[in-house]
Amino acid sequence: MARQHARTLWYDRPKYVFMEFCVEDSTDVHVLIEDHRIVFSCKNPDGVEFYNEIEFYAKVNCKDSQDKRSGRSITCFVRKWKEKVAWPRLTKEDIKPVWLSVDFDNWRDWEGDEEVELAQVEHYAELLKKVSTKGPPPAMDDLDFTTTVVSCRPAELHTEGSNGKKEVLSGFQVVLEDTLLFPEGGGQPDDRGTINDISVLRVTRRGTQADHFTQTPLTPGTEVHVRVDWERRFDHMQQHSGQHLITAVADDLFGLKTTSWELGRLRSVIELDSPSVTAEQVAAIEQSVNEKIRDRLPVNVRELSLDDPEVEQVRGRGLPDDHAGPIRVVTIKSVDSNMCCGTHVSNLSDLQVIKILGTEKGKKNKTNLIFLAGNRVLKWMERSHGTEKALTALLKCGAEDHVEAVKKLQNSSKLLQKNNLNLLRDLAVHTAHSLRNSPDCGGVITLHRKDGDSEFMNIIANEIGPEETLLFLTVGDEKGAGLFLLAGPAEAVETLGPRVAEVLEGKGAGKKGRFQGKATKMSRRAEVQALLQDYVSTQSAEE
Repeated sequence: MARQHARTLWYDRPKYVFMEFCVEDSTDVHVLIEDHRIVFSCKNPDGVEFYNEIEFYAKVNCKDSQDKRSGRSITCFVRKWKEKVAWPRLTKEDIKPVWLSVDFDNWRDWEGDEEVELAQVEHYAELLKKVSTKGPPPAMDDLDFTTTVVSCRPAELHTEGSNGKKEVLSGFQVVLEDTLLFPEGGGQPDDRGTINDISVLRVTRRGTQADHFTQTPLTPGTEVHVRVDWERRFDHMQQHSGQHLITAVADDLFGLKTTSWELGRLRSVIELDSPSVTAEQVAAIEQSVNEKIRDRLPVNVRELSLDDPEVEQVRGRGLPDDHAGPIRVVTIKSVDSNMCCGTHVSNLSDLQVIKILGTEKGKKNKTNLIFLAGNRVLKWMERSHGTEKALTALLKCGAEDHVEAVKKLQNSSKLLQKNNLNLLRDLAVHTAHSLRNSPDCGGVITLHRKDGDSEFMNIIANEIGPEETLLFLTVGDEKGAGLFLLAGPAEAVETLGPRVAEVLEGKGAGKKGRFQGKATKMSRRAEVQALLQDYVSTQSAEE
């Protein structure tokens, strides 16, 4: 399978250039930082290989640069050789790869920024050090076993790549005599793991058996060793048992029935059969579930036959059409019994804590309740604390004053934007008068400004009025993307407008003597001007 480029974000600082290679749960990470380039490679949990090689815009101090790995990405702090010299781009060549983007969330002016930069470097280094030095997962002696391969057949796996595009992987569906890897179902994603150290990329249920997708074939009849990814498994156990507990408490306290749920990658959602849930109800549910966690209530799993009278006492939303065999019942002592095929903790104390983040409007008079359980709460707290520290450094005030400080900044920004808009309008009027009183340059007047918008161009066109002269206005990056407006005689604009958009590799529309739109190639403005002048010359010759 061909290597891919990892999506990369970067931003510039007086002393450092920051880069983030966005690969979650990476393995086999290698980072080589040299004076003029960086080479990065790794694998993701699906076995996809990533490789990026970047020739730097300028020389760097490789000895004073570092990289840190987290579960979400790999961040590099590259020390500039010449400090306080801005980098207009990351790469040596003025060509932007599709996988490289500016991190606008962290890009800002430098003025007074060195203290913030230092605080940010220290914060990221401290946070990523905590993640990268995390101890090994619990022993998995009871989470691996030996079994036999029953069948192996060619197959394809439809998945989503790191760039968000759908991909098709070629491989094999392996069926084992028995398995401990959970296939996706019941709102819970599937397990990950290995068979003889070969990565299992997906586990799905097909009738009474589980299909394990691998990219390496396994010979039927062979004895193999199966091991589960415990960190992923335990996370799913915490979220699924947390859902059972919240569902039971919400029903018991307020009669709020669960109609469905989803175990998401970062958060989980329970759909409640109610058009609204109050903040007081949410607080009461959260308090009750955490009390039960502190009570260390046991969680038991039993199997009942389909004709067992006790089945009628068990909560559930029905069985799959292809269900076969006994019914699996998960019981939280004195709280809930529920038909379920998923993986669960053996005691509520293993959940540690549950945090309900809030509610959102669901579909068809439903309400979605969003929650985290166990280790996800700790990770959420770590992210929130990291954000709080960064905001404290940026806003230069305590956490309790963050909201007021941001409100003041917003008010100041709105006032500046209003003043800027008024100045831009005055500038447009002044510019229009200057253009109107200048020679018409062969029947074509052109103007480009880096700053401006559609309103700016239309004010100029309004002030100049319905002249016989063609008016071609553009705003934006001189060589990149921007906006354009063509004004003049209606017949000429109707003819030339689409051709102007085509030259600028953009799109637009128009009526009544004006054609405006978006362009991607402002560097071709001279070609448009030549096109307009040729048209004017041809019209003059015909007259």
